[in-house]
Amino acid sequence: MQIKTVLAVDFGINQWGLAVGNTATRTALPIKAVKVKKGIPNWDELQAVQAQWRASQVIIGLPLNMDGTDQPLTKKVRKMAKMLEEHLGLPVDFQDERLSTVEAKAKLFEESGYKSLQKDRIDCLSAVIILEDWLSLIE
Repeated sequence: MQIKTVLAVDFGINQWGLAVGNTATRTALPIKAVKVKKGIPNWDELQAVQAQWRASQVIIGLPLNMDGTDQPLTKKVRKMAKMLEEHLGLPVDFQDERLSTVEAKAKLFEESGYKSLQKDRIDCLSAVIILEDWLSLIE
C-alpha cells in the first residue's frame, strides 16, 4: 500500500479544526483551527496547509443523528466536500463524526481539566478523532 498523508476537517460554520495523519502510522496530530465565514474557509490558507503537509487526500467529518440519519448540517458538509475537491484538487472522503466532539472534550478535560476546553483545541482534537477513526477502517 502506498503511504498517504491525509488532511482531516472537523467542519463548523464559524471554525474548522484541522488534523493531519498518514496511512503508515494510522495516527493523527492536530494542526490548527481556522476561522471560516458561514462555513466557507479562506481557500488560500487551506491550500497553504495542504501544501505544507503535502496531503494527498481530505477526510471531512460527516455529522449524523444518532440513528444514522442526516441532520441539517449534513447537507452543508456534503456540499463543502465538493468545494474542497474543486479548490484543493484532492479526493475527499467522509467519516462519521458522531460523538467526536464529546470524546474530544472528555480527553481534554481528563488531561488538563476545565481550562483546556477551548473551542480551537476541541475542534482540532475532533479532527484527530475523525481521522484516526477513518485510518482504522482502511486496508
